[in-house]
Amino acid sequence: MHPFRLPVPELWEDILQKIKATGMRMVSIYTHWGFHAPTPENVDFSTGPRNITRFLEMAKDIGLYVTVRPGPYINGELSAGGMALWATTGEYGTPRLNGTAFTEAWTPYQDCISQLTRPFQLTEDGTVLMYQIENEYAKQWRDVEARVPNLEVISYMEKLKENARANGIVVPLIHNVPNRSGPSWSKDYDTVGAGGNVDIYGLDSYPQCWSCVLEQCGVITPWAVSSYFDQFQLASPKQPSLMPEFQGGATTPWDGPPGGCKERIGVDFVNFYYRDNIAQRVTILTLYMIHGGTNWGWLAAPFLGSSYDYGAAIAEDRSIGDKYYEIKNLGLFTRVADELALTERVGTGTEYTNNTKLFTTELRNPETGAGFYAIRHAETASASEEWFALKVNTSIGEFFVPKISGAVVLSGHEGKMLLADFHFGNHTLYYSTAEVLTYSIIDGRPVLVLWTPTGRTGEFYLRGAKEGAIASGPSVTISTSEHGIIVGYSQKEEMTVIDFDNGVRVVVVDRKTAYKIWAPALTNDPKVPVDQTALVVGPYLVRTALLTDNTTISLTGDTNRTIPLEVFTTSAITRIRWNGIDLPTTQTNHSTLVATIPAPPTSYQPPQITAWKSRDSLPERLPSYTATSPAWTTINTTTTTTTFPLSADRHGFHTGTRLWRGLFTTTPGNSTTPTGVYISVQGGTAHGWSAYLNGAYLGSWTGRSDVARGNLTLPFPEGALVSSGDVERCVKRVELTIFCEEFRASQPSLN
Repeated sequence: MHPFRLPVPELWEDILQKIKATGMRMVSIYTHWGFHAPTPENVDFSTGPRNITRFLEMAKDIGLYVTVRPGPYINGELSAGGMALWATTGEYGTPRLNGTAFTEAWTPYQDCISQLTRPFQLTEDGTVLMYQIENEYAKQWRDVEARVPNLEVISYMEKLKENARANGIVVPLIHNVPNRSGPSWSKDYDTVGAGGNVDIYGLDSYPQCWSCVLEQCGVITPWAVSSYFDQFQLASPKQPSLMPEFQGGATTPWDGPPGGCKERIGVDFVNFYYRDNIAQRVTILTLYMIHGGTNWGWLAAPFLGSSYDYGAAIAEDRSIGDKYYEIKNLGLFTRVADELALTERVGTGTEYTNNTKLFTTELRNPETGAGFYAIRHAETASASEEWFALKVNTSIGEFFVPKISGAVVLSGHEGKMLLADFHFGNHTLYYSTAEVLTYSIIDGRPVLVLWTPTGRTGEFYLRGAKEGAIASGPSVTISTSEHGIIVGYSQKEEMTVIDFDNGVRVVVVDRKTAYKIWAPALTNDPKVPVDQTALVVGPYLVRTALLTDNTTISLTGDTNRTIPLEVFTTSAITRIRWNGIDLPTTQTNHSTLVATIPAPPTSYQPPQITAWKSRDSLPERLPSYTATSPAWTTINTTTTTTTFPLSADRHGFHTGTRLWRGLFTTTPGNSTTPTGVYISVQGGTAHGWSAYLNGAYLGSWTGRSDVARGNLTLPFPEGALVSSGDVERCVKRVELTIFCEEFRASQPSLN
C-alpha cells in the first residue's frame, strides 16, 4: 500500500487489518521523496500522513512484517516517479546517477527514512524485514551477457547502499528489476566484482498488463505465463526467489474503461497466476496493489486521473469482495504451509495425471518429504473442463488419486495446489484432492480445514487414524485403509465436521463458505503460530481476536447484515463478544460456539446544511486584483537558456495550480492594437488551462490524454480592452495542473 495515497493515518489501521486477515504476513510500502521533501530545506516525516513512524508502529502492533521502499525513484505511476520535482529541473544534474549535486539532493531524505526505520527492524524487536534500494533500475551492465559494468550507475547504487548501512539499516537490502529485464544487482550473477549488488535480487511482473489499456503494454497474450523459475536460476540461484511486485490489478488511464478492468484481473486471475508463481518457486510474493488509494494533491503521472483504485482486492473505498476472499483462500494456506518455503522443483510435465491436457509442477521439501502439486491447463489460455487423477509420491508409495471418489475436476481458468505427505501439527495427510485452507491447534488438537468447489468431489487420506465420525454436516464416505483412513465426499454448500480417533478434526467446506472462514491470530507475532489462532465462520470480515476474562473471545470485524457466527476455539471459552457487545452464545454438539451477529444500522439522517456562503475562487482574473502576496514571483528576466522563458519550474513552482498574470499597454485606435493572443502551454498530457482578459473569459484548453502541449489562438472579445487613464490594460490569467512521470520533472511553461 501507499500511505501517501490514503492520507488519513487513522485509516491505515483498517487496511493493515484487512491485509493481516488474508493470511499475508507482510506489507510493502513506498515512501515518496517529493511528498516528504517538497523543498530542499524541508524534510517531513512527522506530520499527518507523512508520519511513517506511526505507520511502522501500527504494523508492529497488528503483527505484520514490513518492506520499506524509499526510492529515491519509486515509479508508482507518480509524477517524476516519486522523486522530488525540484531535484529534476537540471539544477542538480542528471537524476539517478552519481553526480555530487544529485547525491546532496537525495541524502537528507534518505537519511531521515533510514534513521526512522532503524528502530523498527527485526533485529530491534520490530517488524521491518527488508529495505529496498532504488526501483526498476536494470542498468548495472552495459553488456549483460559479457558482464561489462556500467560504472556510473553502479557508483550511484553504492552510495545508496552506503547511506542505508551508515544510518543503521542491517536487514537485507533488496532491489526490484522490472519485467525480467536483466539480472542487475544480484551478487550471484556478478562474478566480476562490479559492485552495487543488494542482498536479495527481485523481479516484478504484470503478465496481463499493468494498465487497463492493453496497448500500453504492446502485445499481451491472454493467460500466458512466464518462466520466472528460469530467470531466478540465471540471476539469483542462491537467494530466495523474491517478487517485490506481482500484478494485483491494473491502473486506469484517462482513456481507460470506466470503472477499470476488475474482471480481467479478478478471481480467476488470482487463482491461476498466484498458484503458478508458487509452482515457479517464488518464495516471497508481494502484490501490487493490495490497496491502491487515491491520487491526492497532484501526485499522479500525467496519464492518470484522481483514482488509483487499481482494481485491487481492497478497493479505493476500502471495501472487499470475492477477489479479496480468493487471495485469503491462498494466503491462509501459505501461512500454515511452512514446508512450502523450503522446496525444490523436482519435476514438471503432462505425465503426472491421466489427462495430457493438464500440466503439473511437483515441489518437494527435501527435509520433510512434503510434496506440493500445482496443476493447470497445459494450454494456459484454455478454459475447458478437464477430469483427471493425479499420480502422487508419498511415504507409503506412489499411486493415482482419488481412490474412492470421482475424478478431480479442473474447470475454467483455474489452478490447483494439491498435497502429499503434508504435515500439520504432529499429523500427516498422505494426500488430499481438496485444497488446504488453513489449520489451527486448539487445546492441543489440530483442526484442519479443506475446501472444494461446490459439486466437486474431494478426498483425503489421514495417517494413523482407525475410526472417524461425522460430528456435523452432510455425510461423507469413510474408508479404513492399511495406514489410516480415506475420506471421500461430494462437496455441498455446507460445512461438514469430521472427528477422528487420533485427535484430528477435519472441516470440509465449499469455496464460498471458505471465503467467510477466518483464522484471526490471538497474538501480534507476525509468524502467527498455529496454536495461537481461532477459526471463525460467517462474517464479511474478521479483523482481530483476543481471549479475555478466561471465558470470552472478543472479536472485531464487519458485517452488513444479520449473520450466523460459529467459532472454533479453546474449550475454556464460553462467550463471544463482537465489536464490544456480548452476544447470546450457545455451544454446539461438536463443541464450537455459535451466535448471531445483528445487522448494523442502515438508516442515517444527514445534518441540515443552511446559511450557505460563497466567495470568488479566482479573484486573480480581475483588473482590481493586486498581486502583492509573497506567493507571487516577478518574472523579469530578459534572457533564458530554456525553451520556455516562463517556465514554472525555473521559478520554483513544480506542481499543482499555477497562475500567470501579465500586463501590457497599447495605444487606442492604433493599427498595432492587439486583437487576440496565441498561448502555448507545456503542461503534460491531460493538463488544462484557461485564459482571462481583464476578467473576461477568453477560452480554455480542456486537455487531451495524448497531448502534452496545449496551443490556442484566442480572439479578444469586443470591449475587453479597458482604459486605465491614458493606458489600456490587459490582465491575462492561465490556470493549469501539471503531472509528469518517469525521470522528468513537471515543466509547465507559457509562451
